[in-house]
Amino acid sequence: MNLGAHMSISGGIHLSLERGKSIGCNAVQLFVKSSNQWKAKALEDEDIRLFRENSKEFKPGHIMTHTSYLINIASPEEELLKKSRAALQVEIERSEALGIPWVVLHPGSHRGSGEEAGIKSIAESLNQIFQNTKGYKSAVLLENTSGQGNTLGSSFEQLASMMGLIKDKSRIGVCFDTCHAFAAGYDLSTKSKYDSVFRSFDEMIGLGNLRAFHLNDSVGTLGSHKDRHAGIGRGEIGIEPFRFLVNDKRFKNIPMILETPKGPDLKEDVENLAILRGLRE
Repeated sequence: MNLGAHMSISGGIHLSLERGKSIGCNAVQLFVKSSNQWKAKALEDEDIRLFRENSKEFKPGHIMTHTSYLINIASPEEELLKKSRAALQVEIERSEALGIPWVVLHPGSHRGSGEEAGIKSIAESLNQIFQNTKGYKSAVLLENTSGQGNTLGSSFEQLASMMGLIKDKSRIGVCFDTCHAFAAGYDLSTKSKYDSVFRSFDEMIGLGNLRAFHLNDSVGTLGSHKDRHAGIGRGEIGIEPFRFLVNDKRFKNIPMILETPKGPDLKEDVENLAILRGLRE
């Protein structure tokens, strides 16, 4: 099984994995620091030990981090770009210390500088950071976006352009978000349309570069460019596309992570995971 959810690190980063296991997750996503602050307290040796011990309960590659929402390595603003590069490097360093292979990153917003300039900034930032962390195993997964505002990464063409400029191909991949894809205009509603979307992905990026999924229904309609997640089968995407995904043999070993709305008791995660498992054939 490869299903899981994003888990809180409240009380200790290792507790995210314990929370995931407590509700039957086979995969977990977490923040390695506060998602809305630039700085973070250094990881203690005991934090690292406990996390690595708990991570033994999961298959290799089934734990990932999501970067801070403050980071924007596409920014034309020098100060923000500098802070974003430094913050992303810290998150990669923390992930490496914890033994986490995948660091999921929103590519960023060009803030009016244009698509070409934004993509160039993303690639330059990652090339610099990968050089600074040469020899690390932790790799960055570019997450496709809804295309809201000036955000980049809403099309397979844009993602392919970014990846084509990365020098160390072993450190880059893609995390496919169903809500974002749908909001960007990728229709998954029928098997033929689903097949067409992933055929296009394969042609532009290569399925071998698809390393993780975010499974989220969408509040917004097809092509709305709204980044608003809904519970599985409770939004505009509907249930069938998720049936196609969880039964696609090409993706049987790829972690699929819920980022759907939930309360502190994780009841919604339990319900959504049950729905997804019920779609298995």
